[in-house]
Amino acid sequence: MKIFRNACPRNCYASCSMLSYVNNGKLIKVAGDDRHGYTKGSLCAKGFAFTQYVYHPNRLKYPIMQSPRGSGNWNRISWEQAYTIIADKIIELNERYGSNLASGYNKFSGNVGLLHYAAEAMFNSIGPHTKPKGNLCLTTGNEALKERFKQYEQSSPEDMAEADLIVIWGANPAVTNVPQMKYIFQARRAGAKIVVIDPLFTETAAKADLYIQIKPGSDGILALFGAKCIAESSFFDETYAQECTNNFLQFKRVIEEIPHADKVSELTGAPISGIEELARLYTHSASSVTWIGFGMQRTNTGGDNVQAISTIAALAGILHKKKGRLFYAHNDIEHFPLHLLNYPEQNHSSIASSREIDINSFAQSAIEVTDPPLKFLWIASRNPFSQDNNLQSWLKLIQQLELIVTVDLFMTKTAEISDIVLPAAAHFEELDLIVSYWHHWISINEQSLTGYFESKSDLQITRELTNKLNELSPGFSTFPSVLEPLDWIQKELSPEIQELYGIQSYKDLLSGPQKKKLEETPSKEKFHFYIPDVSAFLKDVSEQEESLLFPFQMITPQSLLKIHSQYEQLSWLTQADEYEHDVVAEISSFAAEKNGLKSEDSIEIYNEYGWVEAKVMVNAHLSKYIVLVKQGGNKPINWIIVHQGNDQCQETSTHFYDSKVNIRKKVVSAGG
Repeated sequence: MKIFRNACPRNCYASCSMLSYVNNGKLIKVAGDDRHGYTKGSLCAKGFAFTQYVYHPNRLKYPIMQSPRGSGNWNRISWEQAYTIIADKIIELNERYGSNLASGYNKFSGNVGLLHYAAEAMFNSIGPHTKPKGNLCLTTGNEALKERFKQYEQSSPEDMAEADLIVIWGANPAVTNVPQMKYIFQARRAGAKIVVIDPLFTETAAKADLYIQIKPGSDGILALFGAKCIAESSFFDETYAQECTNNFLQFKRVIEEIPHADKVSELTGAPISGIEELARLYTHSASSVTWIGFGMQRTNTGGDNVQAISTIAALAGILHKKKGRLFYAHNDIEHFPLHLLNYPEQNHSSIASSREIDINSFAQSAIEVTDPPLKFLWIASRNPFSQDNNLQSWLKLIQQLELIVTVDLFMTKTAEISDIVLPAAAHFEELDLIVSYWHHWISINEQSLTGYFESKSDLQITRELTNKLNELSPGFSTFPSVLEPLDWIQKELSPEIQELYGIQSYKDLLSGPQKKKLEETPSKEKFHFYIPDVSAFLKDVSEQEESLLFPFQMITPQSLLKIHSQYEQLSWLTQADEYEHDVVAEISSFAAEKNGLKSEDSIEIYNEYGWVEAKVMVNAHLSKYIVLVKQGGNKPINWIIVHQGNDQCQETSTHFYDSKVNIRKKVVSAGG
C-alpha cells in the first residue's frame, strides 16, 4: 500500500488536502490530510466519493469524434487522429484569415490547479487568438472591495474561531464550505453570537442565534441602515473614525438620508427587531467577523451591496474596535509567477494582441465578432451548457463554429454538442499545485495513479498538440513542449514564493501543506467610505418588487453534493433517478396556494427566454416570491437565465440571480 498527497482541485472554498491510498496501482480509499492546518483532516462527501469518481463507468476512456455534430453518432479515434484534425483546422484558419483570431478557447475553473493553465499557454504560443476575460463568480465583489480597501488582504479563516460575533451575509458554509463550520462552532462554544442574513433559510441559518430573512438584492439598504444605527450610537468613537478614514463626515451626511426603520423593513422584508438587534450586536462586539458571500453580487446591484456591507463591517470592527475582520475571498494565486497563464504571446506582424471577450456574455459576443469570425473553439475545465447563462446564444454560436473540441472526464452537456471530445485525467492522475481563494495554504497534488485508459492531463494534451502543430507547420507554436510537469512546478516555486510559504523546494510539500506568511503590519491606507446615491439606491431596490408578468425571483445556489454539473452522475451522491428526471423547484406555501400546486406536481418555470420543466417542492420557509432551483441536472435551469450586462461597462460577475420568472402547472395531454 502506497500513500500519496493530493488536493481537491475543484472550484470550492476549501481546496481540501487529502491522502490517497493506492494498492497495486488501484485507488483503494481517500482520507483527509491532518497536516493541512485549515481542513485538519476533514473531507466532504464529494471528497470521499472520489474512489467512485475515478473508476466510474461513464468516464471518458478514449478520444471520440461525432459526425454530424449533435447526432450522437460517436466513433473512437486515436490521439494521433485527434491531434491531426485539430492542428489541421487551426493551421487552415490561420492561412485563411492571416492570423489565429478565428481560433479560441473558453476555460474557467473546473480545475483550479496551477498547471491547468496549459491551454492558455499553448494558445499564447501561436500568437493573437480569441479568449475570454473576466470572472463569472468573484469580479463584482473583488472590484467593490478594492474601492473600499486599497490594500485589502483577507486574514486566516481559522481566526474566525476567536470572534465574539460572526455575521454571515449571503453565504451558506454548511453546504458550500463545510470545513469552516468547525471554526464557527468553536467560536460559538466560547460564547460568540452567530448571525445569518440571507433570503433563504439555509442549513447555516438553522444553526444561527439570529436569522434575518431579507428580499434578494436589498442587502445594501439593510447594511446602510445598520451603519447609521452604529454611527448614531453613544458607544461609537466618531473622532477615531475620522482619523482612520478620509470621508467619514461625508458618509455621515449621506446616511442621514436613509429612511426610518419602518421603511427599511418594508424594502428589505426584514423585521425591525432583527435589524435593531444586528446593529446592537455589532456595536457591542469586541471582535466581529463579517463574511460576504458570493450570492448577493450575482445581481445588478451586487457591487453596491458589497460596498455597503463592507461599510458596516468597517464601522463595527475594522475601524472602531481594531479587531474586526472582513471575509470574502483573496487572490493568493496572483503572488505566483503563473508561467503558463502568462506565457508570452507570439508576435504578429500586424495584430498587437489577442481578442478578448467578456466571459459573462461570451457566446453572444462571439457571434458578433468579425474580421475574422470565431470558427474554432477549445473548451476545457467548464461545462457552459450547464452552468452558463444565455444558452440560446450558445446554440447560435455552435452553428457558426467549424470545429468544437471539449476536454473533460465525462460526457457533459457541452461535450454532447462538440465534434471531438478528449478524455481528461482526474487529479490523482497528474502532478499539480493547489492554492485556495479562501484559506492561505498551498498543497502539492502528487500523481498517484496512471491515466484512466487513454485519459491525459491538460498539460500533456497541449504538449502533444504543440508537437503536431510544429510538425505540420514548423515554428507555428513557441510552447516548450519538452518541459515536464515538475519543470513547471519548479518555475512556480520561485525564490519569492519559497520565502512567502517558508519552503526551499517542492519536496517540502511532500511532507505536508504549507501556510503563507501573512502581513501583520496593518495597511496605512485610510478606509474610504461608500457614498451612495441614496435615492437611486432606494429606487433600484423598489423596482425589484413583484411584476405582474414575472412575479418570482429565481435563485440557483449550489447544492451540498455537487458543484454545478460535477459529481452529478455518481450514485454515491445522487439518487438513482435524480439525474434523469426534471429539476426540483422549491416554492413558497403562498405560491403553491396561489397556483393550486402541491409537492410532486409538475410545473413549467418560464420567462421571456423560454421554459424548463420541474417538480414542485413546497418550502414553508421560503419567501413568497422566490423560486429556488439547484444548479446542474439533466435539464439545467440556466436555459432561462440571461445576463443583462452593466450600463457602466465595468467588469462584473454574472447576474444569475436577476432572473424573473413565473410558474404554471404543466398540462398533461389526454394521450400522455
